[in-house]
Amino acid sequence: MRILLLSMPDSFEHMPSLAIRMPNGALTSLAGNVDAHHRVAVADLVLVQGRVRQTVTQLIRDHQPDLVGLSVMTFQRRTALSLIRLVRQLRPEACIVVGGYDPSLAPEAYTSSPDSAPDVIVRGEGEITFRELLRAIEAGRGGDGIAGLSYRSGDGFVQNPDRPVTGLASGDIKLPNRGARVLTGYTLIGRQIDVVETSRGCTFDCSFCSIIEMRGRNFHTYAFDRVLADIRDARDHGARAIFLVDDNITLNVRRFAELCRAIVAARLDDLEYTVQAMTSAIATHGATLAPLMRRAGFRYVFLGIENILDQDLAFLRATAKNRWRDEQGARVNATVQAISHLHRHKMYVVGGLIVGNPDDTRESIEANLAFARRYVDFPYIQHPTPYPRTPMTKDFRERSLIVEDDVAEYDGTTAVVRSEHLRPDEIEFLRWRAERWMKLRHLPVALVHSPRFGLRHGLSMLRHTFRGSTLRSLLRLEDERTAFERYRALRRAERETA
Repeated sequence: MRILLLSMPDSFEHMPSLAIRMPNGALTSLAGNVDAHHRVAVADLVLVQGRVRQTVTQLIRDHQPDLVGLSVMTFQRRTALSLIRLVRQLRPEACIVVGGYDPSLAPEAYTSSPDSAPDVIVRGEGEITFRELLRAIEAGRGGDGIAGLSYRSGDGFVQNPDRPVTGLASGDIKLPNRGARVLTGYTLIGRQIDVVETSRGCTFDCSFCSIIEMRGRNFHTYAFDRVLADIRDARDHGARAIFLVDDNITLNVRRFAELCRAIVAARLDDLEYTVQAMTSAIATHGATLAPLMRRAGFRYVFLGIENILDQDLAFLRATAKNRWRDEQGARVNATVQAISHLHRHKMYVVGGLIVGNPDDTRESIEANLAFARRYVDFPYIQHPTPYPRTPMTKDFRERSLIVEDDVAEYDGTTAVVRSEHLRPDEIEFLRWRAERWMKLRHLPVALVHSPRFGLRHGLSMLRHTFRGSTLRSLLRLEDERTAFERYRALRRAERETA
């Protein structure tokens, strides 16, 4: 079969496509886990923002796919439904399959409109389900009996039972097929980047997280031989930076430390690594773990700070993973200690915070913003977003705090819920006003690290960071809210054209 797999072009505000274009690791994993006789093409449409329709039309013409698959997150839903209609027009005989977080957790959003409904929905982890689907299609069978599958049947959809979570140690999940990619241009501030997965899952139950809803509370790991082979393959395909996309790699600190040693022993420390980590793990083990990370080539660490206030951590169900015992044995917030370990070993902290929670006031939001200004190198500040089936969504609905139902705005930096004290636009304004100056502070570091990129794109990066602003607004000759409204208009226009 001829297969075309597409990721959506919509990107997060914190990941401007000029500087950060990440590959979709799920699609190359699907491509690596189908039977060898299939011809698979993978296209990350984030690489062609601004010419999506033309690119998809050309890909359909060139590859004549029998099956087209789309990977979709919630804020990309509108784009996905539009692309389904386009593919139906261009290639009516093709089977259309959707998967990813949004179709898995909100399949009803894809079955309610006949003109934009896919033929099949792959729910949860896709590798084995997708492979079994292809075998069924080739054998002329339907989707009956394939766990994790929803499929058209007559005028409706049949939803098969969920597929159990796949254990990774068995070797059932093969390496990604990066050779299937047909577009180029992945970058992290001028350096070609790729993604590698060493584990899946998390045992915490944070209220904002879709992972638990997708796969339950569990943690599975790949063997190091496979992880190192995956990193080598990424490097062989041109990567000079690697983002470890594990849900929570620091659940097992001993394993993570051993992985760092294995990277060094395998001479893969010539790459630069970015990773997501818990503050509690880094605070507790950072004295020994941080130097190992630096030796292995880690440069950026995304810390899940979430919030510095106890009441907000309680709402987010993130208290446990943000606590550690200090020298007196008291359980305190782990963030400052974790950042101290990372800074001591010359790693940069991407600070993940969530502001705009139900009981947030202007003062509580400003307290978190002030903390970010003082301690983090690059801010990744989001607003709580009611993604399908998360506990957070239930809480917001019960308190009637959701003010926007258009999921195209569920990108994390568009405030779509109010607090008991502030409107969404007030919450978003506070973040926007502070965050752009925090980003500016790290811009010279990034550009010095990649001088060629800096010379070519430094001015454009600066413009992006302050888009909506003018010289008048920067000199305070114009109300900042006027600049903020221009910024919001730009974001709306991007969502419309994605």
